[in-house]
Amino acid sequence: MSRRPNDPDRREKILQATLETIATHGVHAVTHRKIASCAGVPLGSMTYYFTGMEPLLEEAFTRFTHEMSRQYRDFFSGVTSQEAACDAIVTLILSSEVTTPRSMALMYQLYAFMHRSEALKTVMQDWMQTSQSTLNQWFDPATARALDAFIEGMTLHFVTDRQPLSRNDLRAMVRRMAGLAVN
Repeated sequence: MSRRPNDPDRREKILQATLETIATHGVHAVTHRKIASCAGVPLGSMTYYFTGMEPLLEEAFTRFTHEMSRQYRDFFSGVTSQEAACDAIVTLILSSEVTTPRSMALMYQLYAFMHRSEALKTVMQDWMQTSQSTLNQWFDPATARALDAFIEGMTLHFVTDRQPLSRNDLRAMVRRMAGLAVN
């Protein structure tokens, strides 16, 4: 009886399953067994592809933050002015593409768990730097940093507030932070 070849996408399946398992159960409850079950792979695959849970979490969260950064940059595609950048920020905050339950769960888990892991803290810092670099195209570094923090906070507010701010209110706040006249 011949052995069938390994699934060439197995490593990718494990990484995706890691993110799904974190989103469903929280990072504190993630185990190799849960991830393998979610990925539909043999448990032994976990240690074949990853030397432990820490490198697996680091790579999975890195993948997640890169995807979020790509989405973030996409909101600014074609933006050529501070005015348009302010509008893109408001659209990003109000976007259901960014504030999906899965994305928010993964963001919260990364925020909560990074204090236990230097590697995950670095992942978070790199993500913040990428976001700020995107905003640096239209704003000075201090303003870009403030706007990035505002975006992070307001996406949280958008999904949890009983009465989220209107587009016009958000736009006025962003414009104030950017030093532009509020109309």
